[in-house]
Amino acid sequence: MVVLTAAESREMDRVTIEEQGVPSLALMENAAHRVEEALAQNFDPLSAQVVAVLCGKGNNGGDGFTLARLLSDKVARLYVVTAGDPGELSPDAKVNHQRLVEECRIAPAREIPAKLRERREVTIVIDALLGTGAKGAPRGRILDLIRATREFPEAKVVSIDVPSGLGGGGECVRADITVTFTAPKVEHYLAPQAEENVGRLIVTQIGIAPQLVSSQLEVSDPRDFAPLFKPRERDAHKGDFGHVLVIGGAPGKAGAGAMSALSALRMGAGLVTSTSPLATHVAPELMSETLDNFTLDRKTVIAAGPGLGLNRELLARLMKEVAVPMVIDADGLNSIAGTDFKGRGTETILTPHPGEMARLQGRPVEDRLSDARAFAHERNVCLVLKGNRTLIALPSGQVFINMSGTPAMATAGTGDILTGMIAGMVAQFPDRIEAAVRAAVWLHGRSGELGAGELTEQCLIATDLLRYLPAAIKELA
Repeated sequence: MVVLTAAESREMDRVTIEEQGVPSLALMENAAHRVEEALAQNFDPLSAQVVAVLCGKGNNGGDGFTLARLLSDKVARLYVVTAGDPGELSPDAKVNHQRLVEECRIAPAREIPAKLRERREVTIVIDALLGTGAKGAPRGRILDLIRATREFPEAKVVSIDVPSGLGGGGECVRADITVTFTAPKVEHYLAPQAEENVGRLIVTQIGIAPQLVSSQLEVSDPRDFAPLFKPRERDAHKGDFGHVLVIGGAPGKAGAGAMSALSALRMGAGLVTSTSPLATHVAPELMSETLDNFTLDRKTVIAAGPGLGLNRELLARLMKEVAVPMVIDADGLNSIAGTDFKGRGTETILTPHPGEMARLQGRPVEDRLSDARAFAHERNVCLVLKGNRTLIALPSGQVFINMSGTPAMATAGTGDILTGMIAGMVAQFPDRIEAAVRAAVWLHGRSGELGAGELTEQCLIATDLLRYLPAAIKELA
């Protein structure tokens, strides 16, 4: 599913209006009709609802004025509150404000009527204060009205396009439902506290031509990689599914390397060798070599870093000599930080958490999406930037948002498990690395969700992910 930035949304609107001749007021009218339809579907009957529409000064407010006009004879009572005087409104918002006044005899109030606050009779609050183009934290009248949405505890809050203030760094509306247009917006997924504030997201169409809807940002859809889990050929053998070498597990950190190796094996790799001295104790199916004397011969995927310790010389050698896909994590990432390394496209897979990412790029992560996209492109790597809504950035500029995962996974070793899972998937599908990485990341998060559901968020540990991995795979299959 394509996800749009504010700039992409503005450009689509511009082309639709200026080049295709669709009046901006027609798009606003369509948007209001789509919100009205969503209200009718979710709050039947509308005739029993008491609705308060809070309108900003821009086009989002214009959507609100238009919606209020459509609802005026369909709801039990309607209240409209505006954040600005008519002279402060955008041109389209001003037109729809005037139509509301003239056609419906409704004059929007500048303040929420005291009787509304006292009676608490409102059943639906419409948030039409700020759209996707808003910059910075809300303030002034807008902030007052955002706060006012919390004054009606019995009411459902419906936001138009995005909850006002989301992603601005300040207070925002907490919506029960968000109705957006054309495609989801980046704020719906990547803004801080998006999960808590967006509510149920409804995507509707308002007349933007499908060929205009284009973006290099997508939600990672499990249906895209589900075909990787079709039944294997009857005459398959272990050599068909790759040989992973996990380089890590130095003294004191042997468990990290062993967990990664076990994960690669459990993920389906045909053969797995580990330099961790614990590997064969964890699973007798694993093979072992040593950190001082391993070989790259006949290995089809290398996973470097889990429990390795800082070893710049070794990583420099691997970056130079390895000619097969390589997953780099943990101490492997720290060992290449500060260097001018270049990857080999999607065959070089880096899996940093935000702290490791800061070391890689030499500064703190400021914008996860922009930083991940730029780094993947500049360093020619596939970057898996871990965290809530992990990002998978490709050298081409394409970025996928992974939607699975749980706070329960904030525990030691889950990153090592992911490293092994990615390596195990790539070993099986070296010609479909992008899909293999996306599948491993989704399965990692989904296994965590299933485990937390049964074991609780507090009790889940890293190796539990492998216990729930089969169930996650069955969901795909």
